[in-house]
Parts: sequence; C-alpha cells; structure tokens
Amino acid sequence: MIEKTRFKRALLLINPHARRGRDSLVQARQLLLQTGFDVVEPSQDFTNTSEAIASHSDSVDLVVVGGGDGSLNNAAPGLLEAGLPLGVLPLGTANDFARTMGIPQDLRAAIEVISRGRTIDVDIGTANGHAFFNVASIGFSADLAASLTQDAKKRWGKLGYAIVAAQLLAKSQLFTADLDHDGKVETLKTLQVSVGNGRFYGGGMSVHADATATDGMLDFYSLEVDHWWRLLGLLPAIRRGTHGNWHDVRAFSTKALTISTSRPRPVNLDGELKTQTPVEFAIFEKAIKVFVP
Repeated sequence: MIEKTRFKRALLLINPHARRGRDSLVQARQLLLQTGFDVVEPSQDFTNTSEAIASHSDSVDLVVVGGGDGSLNNAAPGLLEAGLPLGVLPLGTANDFARTMGIPQDLRAAIEVISRGRTIDVDIGTANGHAFFNVASIGFSADLAASLTQDAKKRWGKLGYAIVAAQLLAKSQLFTADLDHDGKVETLKTLQVSVGNGRFYGGGMSVHADATATDGMLDFYSLEVDHWWRLLGLLPAIRRGTHGNWHDVRAFSTKALTISTSRPRPVNLDGELKTQTPVEFAIFEKAIKVFVP
C-alpha cells in the first residue's frame, strides 16, 4: 500500500536516454497518480531539466527526476534556483546518489519514499561554480566518462564501465597536479584525484567509508600508485572506502580546495564533463531537500 503525501503537484522529468528511462515513464506516471499526486510533465522539448524546472517552478510542489547521476547533475542548477524538494527515481546505470541516500532501486519502492514526504537537507559540491551531487574527478575517471558512450551504458550497464575501464587502465599514465587547501600547497603525481560530496561513485565505489552528503565536508583522495596494476590491489579498499589507509593514497577532508595542472584537464562531475582545470572546489551546505526513506 503506497502512502499519500502532503506534496501534491509533482513535476515529472524522466531522462529517456537513461538505462531504464524510456521504459519506465508510463509506470512512473501511473504510480505517482495512484499515490495521489497531480503529475505535471513539460509541454515542450526542453534542452535540459533545469530549464524545465525553471519554467514550472511556480506551479509545482516538488520535482521528480528519473535517470542516473548525470540526470540529477543536469537538474541541480534548476533545483538550487527554485528551492523545490527532489524525488529521485534511480533509472540510470550507476545510481550512486540514490545509493548514498538509501533510496531503493525498485521504481515502486522509490515512489513510496517520495509519497511519505520525509526530506533531509543535502549538501552540494561545486567545481568552478558547476554543481555536483556525488563526486568530481580528474584523471582516470574523467577519461572513462569521456570514453563510455550512452549506448554502452544502456547495453552493458555496470559491465560497460568495467570493459572500458580495463582498456583505459592498461594505457593510463600519471600526471602532476598542484593542490591548494587549508593554507598549504602540495604537488603530487597521480593516476586520479577525486573530490567527493556523497559516499558512492562509479557504480558503488566509495569516496570514504564515513562520507555522507550531509556532513558539510568535501572528501579528497589521490591515487598515487606507481604502476596501474597496483590499482587492482586497491579495488577492494576503494569499494569499502578504506583506501585512505594505504601509503600510496593521499586523503583528507576540507571545505574548499583548488587543483591546477600543467595543461587543462577535463573534470568529471557525476559522470558529466562540465569544466576543466584549474578548478576551485567548494561546498554548498544544506542546499537541496531530498526525499529519503
């Protein structure tokens, strides 16, 4: 039995390019209607979800986004401006933000979460002013995001990540980066640097075992391995979020930092390449209300 909620008018935005997006639209609409929502859907083809949110912000009570982490990332500017609560339908490949927040992968169960009306205030990270829910990364993960096509994600799911990652890893190289944080400057050679807001990324990898999207902190780590094959030994720790204990991983938490590289390198935000180095990171605390179990 799905419970009713005090929120009534829901703007439904489902990314048809998400892995389960197009096939879930009709069911999502029906379940929301059965729950007692008035479902509002864009009447025109908006180029991004933030435009749709801005257009409907005065006429709805909440926004329901169906898709993966990239879909949520694209909605973030509109959500921040409108101040509307967010309901998440995990219909993408990795769904790491939903995993961080404990939102179930099952569509009916995810709508039940929204229907109960419980929200919490979550933080949003920013990279050169671009918002991200989960993690920003430079290096290997950014190269992976550039190489992994929508077709591969829809066809192979998480296996697609593994296939492309293995191909890239074999030819990956370390790069040099300068960090400016908490009153000090450090130079490092690394395979990847990541700055996390939430806990999970990359289909279940952990930024840090204790990371949350509500602690007001950014969690940094750098994989300073001398050979790519050493990363294989690190993988179990990365999944658990305990890799910061390894001697070839640099890790710390902070409110803000700047990363510079000798040449501009792309920055991956929730699976989307949105900016490049040099990049300034900051945390926007309690920025968006999200429906949670």
